[in-house]
Amino acid sequence: MRFGCLGSGSKGNAWLVEAGDTRVMVDCGFSAREAVKRLARLGLQVSDLNAILVTHEHGDHGRGAAQLANQARCPVWLTHGSHAMLDALGIAPTSTRILSGQTGFSVGDLEIWPYPVPHDAREPTQFVFSDGVGRFGLLTDAGHVTPCIEQALAGCDALALECNHDVALLEASGYPAALKRRILGRYGHLDNTAAATLLRKIAGDRLKHVVAAHLSAHNNAPELARAALADALGCALDWIGVADQETGLDWREI
Repeated sequence: MRFGCLGSGSKGNAWLVEAGDTRVMVDCGFSAREAVKRLARLGLQVSDLNAILVTHEHGDHGRGAAQLANQARCPVWLTHGSHAMLDALGIAPTSTRILSGQTGFSVGDLEIWPYPVPHDAREPTQFVFSDGVGRFGLLTDAGHVTPCIEQALAGCDALALECNHDVALLEASGYPAALKRRILGRYGHLDNTAAATLLRKIAGDRLKHVVAAHLSAHNNAPELARAALADALGCALDWIGVADQETGLDWREI
């Protein structure tokens, strides 16, 4: 199994997970044209996709999912709440599979377990993936860490964790007060310290990859996110990966 990223941040998000002949995309916050260009950087064509999963309806995660799924001729998996919101926006996918709570499901060679997260969206979810041997856990867009999140991600072989902001940088920024409250709130985004605290709790002996994700372009920096996660593990800074907004993340093998 391997995973990669087409881009991660407030301008667009898309992750890829592959096992055997199965490839799924998690979120498509880019136009279909841009997503196709970014897929090519990882050696894929849109026809290689077997499914698209949507974590929630915000534009940087769901805006291109329906159009790309039509091109790929694949279904889109999402919660009822996310589908309802995308439908209200007029961009709901036509071929859908509705997720049910924390019930696992299969797409080809991948087993997928959704789990709920606290975020200011309607029924947001994140995912853990397995090929029967390794496990990859993805967590972005969560305002705080819950016992459910800890349980879902414990013991994974690879993790991509939201490190949206550095609290001091955000508080000193020129963002409007209401936006600061949203980001810092319990349904906003995880900061570096919160992600590091979570990592310290859930990291196990099997852990091979840790990637910082969804970094703010204005209120964080790769070196700050790396330092926080590396401190949690007691590892070298360069062992921690960072998913970039423009270049994403090259394939990581599990």
